Amino acid sequence: MKKTPAMVDMTTGSVRGRLMLLAWPVMLSHLLQTFYNLADAFWLGKLGRQALTAPTITMHVFFIAFALAMGLGAAGTTLVSQFKGAGDHRKAGLVGGQLLIMLTGIGLVFGVVGFLFTPQILNLLHTPSDSWQLTYEYMRWIFTGFPLLFVFFVYQGISTGLGDTVGPMQVNLISVVVNVVLDPVLIFGIGPFPEMGVVGAAVATVFSRALASFIGMHRLFKGRNGMQITVGDIRPDGKMISKIMKIGLPVSLGQLATSLGFTFMIGIVNSFGSAVTAAFGVGNRIIHMAMVPAMGLSQANATAVGQNLGAGNVKRAEKSSNTALLLIGLILLPVVLGMFFFGADISRAFVDDPEVIQLGRTMFRITTPSVFVFGFLMVLLGSFQGSGYTVPVMVLNMSRLWILRIPGAYLLAYTAGMGPVGIWWAMFVSNTAVTVAGWIWFKKGTWKTASGRLVSDVENTESLASAVDMD
Repeated sequence: MKKTPAMVDMTTGSVRGRLMLLAWPVMLSHLLQTFYNLADAFWLGKLGRQALTAPTITMHVFFIAFALAMGLGAAGTTLVSQFKGAGDHRKAGLVGGQLLIMLTGIGLVFGVVGFLFTPQILNLLHTPSDSWQLTYEYMRWIFTGFPLLFVFFVYQGISTGLGDTVGPMQVNLISVVVNVVLDPVLIFGIGPFPEMGVVGAAVATVFSRALASFIGMHRLFKGRNGMQITVGDIRPDGKMISKIMKIGLPVSLGQLATSLGFTFMIGIVNSFGSAVTAAFGVGNRIIHMAMVPAMGLSQANATAVGQNLGAGNVKRAEKSSNTALLLIGLILLPVVLGMFFFGADISRAFVDDPEVIQLGRTMFRITTPSVFVFGFLMVLLGSFQGSGYTVPVMVLNMSRLWILRIPGAYLLAYTAGMGPVGIWWAMFVSNTAVTVAGWIWFKKGTWKTASGRLVSDVENTESLASAVDMD
């Protein structure tokens, strides 16, 4: 088996340097994903607003399934990083095999059910009549490729746990390039290809994502990262499947709750008119871009914590978390200062409307400090995920939207009569309060004792037998 030069061992060397080595490819992957979505929107926009409706409606439906896939992929990162730290690549291969059969099976079930019930789904979502047929065709094609779409989460989760974030970034880049090339070719029928319209965008998406999955699986079965999935690893193992579900389900539920919460928030925002909706939409896009460094450091910290706890080095796991917190503060400070003072000017690049720009200026002035604070929470969530103690991830994500932001937005915007400003303050309060709660939970130290039972339950080795149960 070959060990890729990109694989980072987080149990030795400079913590700060190795965190950044892991983080930058994750950041770039998020930016590539943004470009992927922009390319689809750009070409479909040439066909009219009805064509743009198809992927918009479809992705709201798919996130339910994607939340489960991403959660299980995160469980793969946790277990693989801990087994790597413990020096057991054979068990890491077993994690990969079990993830593969689980996500392929889940993708198959979602795909078949979704394909059969596409009309009912569209009717339930009150799909506009002028875009119903286009959305129907697009959604059915995506459902067809579901099993293949899910497989990439296996490769990404395992590679990240091993300390290789460059590999998934490279595969993401290939997928984006293929999609960007195929989109206009299949949508408009360039060269020997027929004109497929919206269906062409769906085919391009399925093909490019499937290609990414095949490349990822090829690498895992060839053992390029120092571990290898074998045929024996894809035989069901009840104990490992149970462990994956125990770690992954809380993450999945937290992500699903977040997605549904944001969908509910849109309803509150929309009630104040299109200018507020535009300001909120543009502002959220800018905030999302600003949070890319936090996403990268969160994932890097999860890998570092997992590897070091697996190796029994609790102090280095703590050092990783503290260093990641320091780094995100240094990186985000100039970013959020720029948003605070120039957010409205940045918004003008998206929509040059005086009312929207003024609303955006107020939004950035109120919410930007809490965006800075929320970056620290994302790093803390990486510590919880890396240890396998993912209940805080679920609780904090759910609380932010459903206990704090949504009720707060309603009370401030409607009951207190503050209008859109009430929504901005609800965003500030929810981000700040949940970060304080996350810090208190982190300082309790439960996460530091979570991994021993997590790994030893599956591994049954003496080296980790003295660790404390996460429960």
